[in-house]
Amino acid sequence: MADRLTVGVAARLSRYLQVLTQARKMGKTRISSQEIAEYTNINATQIRRDLSGFGKFGKRGVGYNIDSLLDEIRKILRTQGQHNIALVGAGRLGQAIASSPIFAEHGITIAAVVDIDPEKIGKPIGNGEVAPYDRLADLVREKNIVIGVLAVPAHAAQQAADDLVAAGVKIIFNYSEALLETPPDVTVHTSNPAVELLYALYFHLT
Repeated sequence: MADRLTVGVAARLSRYLQVLTQARKMGKTRISSQEIAEYTNINATQIRRDLSGFGKFGKRGVGYNIDSLLDEIRKILRTQGQHNIALVGAGRLGQAIASSPIFAEHGITIAAVVDIDPEKIGKPIGNGEVAPYDRLADLVREKNIVIGVLAVPAHAAQQAADDLVAAGVKIIFNYSEALLETPPDVTVHTSNPAVELLYALYFHLT
């Protein structure tokens, strides 16, 4: 296996991981490539090709063992273990992110939530409480945070990203519409539901 996955393979494996996690929650123990295809809109042949590149995980007519495949994909994506994140912004979006169980299912802990609004400081959020924004750098170091999540307005995103980078964070997940400028060794992932919806509509309507 190559040390580095291509962007396409990594993206597809991440989608398989999402389906497998949900299938296990539904009580399923096995799943076929065709079932994964139905949930991801990725061709079943492509799915089998992706997985066969890393070993033999399934049997024809039997499908894949969900627990085993989950473990293998996490190893391939190097997502085993526990990963701590800092959430910047405790507004409605931040509260929704902090209260979602999805992160914990993948070994991700929201270890710190910060905000500049004095009225939010000390309020419970997720499994913790909102801390003052000026404690961001200290929290990143104290809690060994590796990922920063921005749930702030676009006009505040660049400053928040700068502060995360200065604190040592190398991965930023950006929920704002801002185009962030970061050093070459910092990875930024931007999520825009409207753009993703337009992408889906394009393939459905054309």
